[in-house]
Amino acid sequence: MSSSNLSGAVALSLAIATAAAAQPPAPLRQITFAEAVQQAQEQNATVRSAAAAILRAEGLLRAARAATLLQVNGLVTTTTLNTGVEFQGTTVTPRNSIAANLTADMPIVAAAAWARRAQAEDARDVATLNVADVRRQTAFAAADAYLTVLQLRRVVEADTRARDVAKAHADLAGELERAGSGSRLKALRAQQQWSTFESQLETTRLALYRAQEALGVLVAADVPVDAAGEPAFDVPPDTDQLELFRTDLKLFSAEQRASERILRDSAKDWFPTVNALFQPSTTYPSPFFLPANSWQFLLRANIPVFDSGARTALKVQRQADVDRARELFAGARRQATAEVRSAREAVASGTRGLASARTAADQAQQVVDITNISFRAGAATNIEVIDAQRAALDAENAVAVAEDAVRRARLELLNALGRFP
Repeated sequence: MSSSNLSGAVALSLAIATAAAAQPPAPLRQITFAEAVQQAQEQNATVRSAAAAILRAEGLLRAARAATLLQVNGLVTTTTLNTGVEFQGTTVTPRNSIAANLTADMPIVAAAAWARRAQAEDARDVATLNVADVRRQTAFAAADAYLTVLQLRRVVEADTRARDVAKAHADLAGELERAGSGSRLKALRAQQQWSTFESQLETTRLALYRAQEALGVLVAADVPVDAAGEPAFDVPPDTDQLELFRTDLKLFSAEQRASERILRDSAKDWFPTVNALFQPSTTYPSPFFLPANSWQFLLRANIPVFDSGARTALKVQRQADVDRARELFAGARRQATAEVRSAREAVASGTRGLASARTAADQAQQVVDITNISFRAGAATNIEVIDAQRAALDAENAVAVAEDAVRRARLELLNALGRFP
């Protein structure tokens, strides 16, 4: 391909890129970090779905309570015989009759039912803590997406500056070529560098847009959401009371207590149950040998005697649940402690790395400035300018990565301490 054709192809690609960039972007909605976290906790579909478990647990609790309270049931029976029974002209058994009675059943001794009511209360508490932990996880995901938007926006700014510098260098190389003091090779190299930065900028812009869309989904917005500003992460001092703040540890602890209660209550499955029943009844027509209206009071006791090992097998399962809950809780505590230590070290290391990255970026930009001046004066080559520009862009992106690492380390530390959100 000739140099004129190559130049035309470069110009065409740049024109296409410029036209694509000129298209109107999707509408953006800006929110602060606090707003993103709050909306994610309140409006995210995952949180609302988890909240339904509390309603279900409340229903189970009411059912368990109802089993220990008064129950009243009515029964109406109509009877039609093929023929009635008479004795000396008096109807003893009518052909058609209707009988109605009520049964009021009140548990007096119901140890197993009372235990199930307490277990249902534990289940409701566990469901509530589970929703709190889901809220924390959703808030952390929204915070992570928010930080991703900030990082990519920083990268877009660096890529834009690099593109603009490359364009200025390409324009200068073109002017020098037209003036006869430059070569076609240097001009093409400068244009190639401009095209490369332009392509890289488009890729980064797309990544930023996708991150904004992801943040919008997490905060239940119908449009992509942009980060409005830098979050402030105030790191608290050391603490050993993680169980007071971390929702996951609270959840594991509640699950352990609930399983231990169920195991302790296994003995109550063998306790007898005593129910008091009051049954008023009426029959029409009145029977010959019985009064039309009557009532009876009963005390009914149910005593477990032999179940072929069913209750013993159930107790074994409950013991396994307790052992599992204890191990999960112990493992979660060890993991939480390790996360705190790791996060604190990440904050310290990230802070040091950010300082070094900023120094390197400043030095790389000075190199670019000096190289450009030298190139204009004829003391530097085209290759040196391009290398300096690439090194400066890499240094700018390294700063963005280091800043993001520090933000995420602080966020992870707050999350490990149970202080987020």
